[in-house]
Amino acid sequence: MIVYLHGFNSSPASGKARQLGEHMARLGGQADYYCPALANSPRAAIAQVEAELARRHPESVTLVGSSLGGFYATHLAERHGWKAVLVNPAVHAHTLLRAALGPQTNWHSGETWELTEAHLAELAALDVPAISQPERYLLLAQTGDEVLDYRDAVAYYTGATQIIEDGGDHGFAGFERHFQTILDF
Repeated sequence: MIVYLHGFNSSPASGKARQLGEHMARLGGQADYYCPALANSPRAAIAQVEAELARRHPESVTLVGSSLGGFYATHLAERHGWKAVLVNPAVHAHTLLRAALGPQTNWHSGETWELTEAHLAELAALDVPAISQPERYLLLAQTGDEVLDYRDAVAYYTGATQIIEDGGDHGFAGFERHFQTILDF
């Protein structure tokens, strides 16, 4: 099963989530694709993914996490021994999101909410200081990411398979070029 975890203030309506879901459907694998609308609470987001996967009992799980979803994917991969594909991932999200404290609006749903110190504490509790088995990770990063410094991910995921592309952006331009790589992984 492929589980797509979207980024901060995003949703299953994001471009990458839709593209990957449509690709899985073309392959007849829509039943093996799960992309939840993640809760704003990090603790609740992790719990909802774990509960759904416990209900489905998939034979194997590969997480595909974008930005904050990459942070969540890393936590879940370490906790459950799953594989994870990380797309321009947030490393140590509790420190990165400190500058975003305050009112938020989801880009797709328009839902408004507030990012609080409690959310940052939840993120800190989920933080993985270092990955334990780099072979379970595939990093996809672009040097032109205007939100996150790709070098943080390169250093954090040392030993993992890494595809680093010059240019691009935080949305990971040309994501669809890597569908087969993701499936092969």
